[in-house]
Amino acid sequence: MLRKICALALLTTSIFSAGTATAADKLIVSTWGGSFKDLIDEAIGKAFTQQTGVEVEYVTGGTIDRLNKAKLASSAETDITFTTAHVGWLYTNSGLFEKLDMTKIPNAINLVHQAKLSPYHIGVWGYVYTIGYRPDSVPKGETFTSWNDLWNPELKGTLALPDWDPSHIITVAAKLSGADAEHWEKGQAKLKSLIPNIKAFYTDDANSQQLISTGETPVQVMLSMNAYSMIAEGVDIKLAIPKEGAILGVDAMGINKGSKHADLAYTFMNIALSPDVQEKVAKIYRGSPVVTNATLDPESAKLPGMLTTTAQWDATINIDQKLRAEKTPEWRKWFSENIMAH
Repeated sequence: MLRKICALALLTTSIFSAGTATAADKLIVSTWGGSFKDLIDEAIGKAFTQQTGVEVEYVTGGTIDRLNKAKLASSAETDITFTTAHVGWLYTNSGLFEKLDMTKIPNAINLVHQAKLSPYHIGVWGYVYTIGYRPDSVPKGETFTSWNDLWNPELKGTLALPDWDPSHIITVAAKLSGADAEHWEKGQAKLKSLIPNIKAFYTDDANSQQLISTGETPVQVMLSMNAYSMIAEGVDIKLAIPKEGAILGVDAMGINKGSKHADLAYTFMNIALSPDVQEKVAKIYRGSPVVTNATLDPESAKLPGMLTTTAQWDATINIDQKLRAEKTPEWRKWFSENIMAH
């Protein structure tokens, strides 16, 4: 669905003119591996190379592994980093991202406010963490209209949660206890009462997919993009959007401080936010567009967890990303000692 339009070419020409590409130029992008690296290459990288003639090289790794490597490096080893919104704050606080000149990213004028993350990093697509389940393996009639349904005693030993990021379920427990992420302690007793229903803690996306595809954990707090990838492969999974709202996630991009190809990096980011690229991300990978001028086909737009309107974005549970970055170490320690240890 990536259309060739003259307007975008003209737009990026002015940005790119600040630097002259040569055969030796190469843009180096730090990202996750697997399907997310493929997503970036297919939706953004190829369009970037087509328009600029510059090849893209990818350096892949885990979210925190790449952050730690960047902290230890004496100079920038990559030009652009893709990471989660809250980890982007950790890059920013460590002085690893350049302050963005938004005049060089004209497509960013259409960003939803949830993707305006900081002066140093901006969103590139959205998604939700919500309840994914196998309808043939849960109590008859269970459709998870509320997060409270995860506490149903009939779901004993069925649930999987991510082990690296407990912020989703911690925030849910706080909200169900009348509080919020900032006052998360008020949800501790509620979360502890979920322990009997927890079967496993998945370590990464592949582990999540394995656990639910085999039926070992027929209920998960799950990344919507992963669920849709599995549904496309024929796995019978349903996504529920509880009445309290799904947990909003935004993946982000920033320019590494000291990049020798900052002008190319701005061009790459601007292409990433073009409506055509955003529409492709939504159609193929079910990531929600972060720009308001992307138009989705009706089949994509109606999918649970696909955010296409201001009202849908605002209906999510949006954890303050700076707070999340600050609280994550504390949350992980408490979660490991009080939930995972049992």
